[in-house]
Amino acid sequence: MDKIVKAIPLENHLIEIQTSSGISGIFDVKPYLGGSAFKELQNESYFRKVRPVRHGIAWPHEQDFSADTIIWDIQNA
Repeated sequence: MDKIVKAIPLENHLIEIQTSSGISGIFDVKPYLGGSAFKELQNESYFRKVRPVRHGIAWPHEQDFSADTIIWDIQNA
């Protein structure tokens, strides 16, 4: 399984992503912000606390996205 090795928060709820296999691109979190689990990500300062973890990205209060979801979104944007 691919690992996320770089997750840099950008403006407008975008994240610059790099994977262990060399896939890179911009992951757009906006489509997910309506879900109750992700509402806290609407706060820009909290959103910027994203970090790579295990096989995806996560925030301090355990919101997360798997590498599979991120890669699929990047490749199908």
